Amino acid sequence: MICHLSLLVFFNLFVSQCHGGCAEVDSMTEAVAGEGFLLGCISCKKREEVSARATVDWHFKPLGVEDFKPIFHYEHPNANIMDEDFSNRLEWHGTKNNDIQIGAIYIHNVTFNETGTFRCTIHRTLFLRQYNENVTVEKEVELTVVAVANRELTSVIAEIMMYVLIVVLQLWLIGVLIYCYKKISEEYEARETHKALKAQAVLAKDNCDGVQLE
Repeated sequence: MICHLSLLVFFNLFVSQCHGGCAEVDSMTEAVAGEGFLLGCISCKKREEVSARATVDWHFKPLGVEDFKPIFHYEHPNANIMDEDFSNRLEWHGTKNNDIQIGAIYIHNVTFNETGTFRCTIHRTLFLRQYNENVTVEKEVELTVVAVANRELTSVIAEIMMYVLIVVLQLWLIGVLIYCYKKISEEYEARETHKALKAQAVLAKDNCDGVQLE
């Protein structure tokens, strides 16, 4: 029973890694000046089977400024940079079809002037059976540009815990496999011993019957 449960757990872990769906993950918020940075923006549909069409707009508000300005627009397959400050520095890294769920863009050669708030707006039209439904989703990223990357303590701890968990799971799996192997071996030996005793009993009975006949 334990062996079956262990194999089932292992199978579920394997399947969960192989079959990934849409997951709304927050964007990173710290960029290094002079390097590239991915501005994340994910909006998952509640029902994957419903077809949809979406466009994405990105706006930017520098630190200390009140109003947002449009910087990027995407409507598959066309991408338009709408601000000269980002000319030739923005690249679409989102969904490559009309049914957009990932609206991420990549900034090349980040400058300190990019410190501020980025707003991602996804305009989605859901094509339902009886009518079309329009949905607007907004997500904001508070970006900080630094000269040198700062590795947060939480990320270090999370990485260490991840490796520890992997090692523990591997040791646990090895232990379970050894236990199952021993269990199967003991059951096999018990069956063979039972067969041998049964054969001896039959042979002894035959010998007794032969003696009586004589």
